[in-house]
Amino acid sequence: MKDFDGKVALVTGTTGIGLATARRLAAGGAAIVACGIDRAANAALKWELESSAAGALVIDADVSVPDQVRDAVATGVERFGGLDIIVNSAAVHPYGTATSTDFETWNKAMSVNVGSIYLTTHFGIPEMVRRGGGAIVNVASVQGFACQQNVAAYATTKGAIHTLTRALALDHARSGIRVNSVSPGSIRTPILEKAARGDNGSDADVEAAYKRFGEAHPIGRIGEPEEVAELIAFLCSSKAGFCTGADYKIDGGLTAGIGVK
Repeated sequence: MKDFDGKVALVTGTTGIGLATARRLAAGGAAIVACGIDRAANAALKWELESSAAGALVIDADVSVPDQVRDAVATGVERFGGLDIIVNSAAVHPYGTATSTDFETWNKAMSVNVGSIYLTTHFGIPEMVRRGGGAIVNVASVQGFACQQNVAAYATTKGAIHTLTRALALDHARSGIRVNSVSPGSIRTPILEKAARGDNGSDADVEAAYKRFGEAHPIGRIGEPEEVAELIAFLCSSKAGFCTGADYKIDGGLTAGIGVK
């Protein structure tokens, strides 16, 4: 028996960590409801998972829009019979200080990175209660603990995710719902690639940037999405049955020391 046989998982974000997580949960036997705005990524994931044993539903949805999240949850429940797992991975990563970031960009970061978690839980938790409980994992970041310069909006959202995770865990523990977050360091995702590539970077430039980013981590490299997905899968599983209200760093030792190279 696989670890997620009979489970239904909603995953937001269909690239990077979200993609790796959808694959991992599907491999574990879960039926997948995946949501994202990247239509090409959605189509590729649908093609990849359409033959999975438990089934998969990939939805073009902006998870910062209430009606679209409500409909995605309802469609998934109708298709698969319920909801047991939510993994909130969708994110945007604007750069800027409080003075250089315009209000629209600030609000977009809040709506996508934090508001989407409110929406998936607002509509999803009642369905999880009907199933007798479940597990929620929110993808935060080490930048919620110690941030770089020029990431005011992004770092603020990641700190907010830590707090929202604790609030959700306390509010819904008696319903059998566990809520945790993971805080990755530098992971090989489209967001990191965009930072590495800059305006006109070549593939070689990107790999060189990845090497530099990796050198900041004591373990000496950047992480892979599949490594984060394994931690998420553990937290979603019955093996983590006594884990709730906590954050789990997966950062190659980045935040373990001060000025460590």
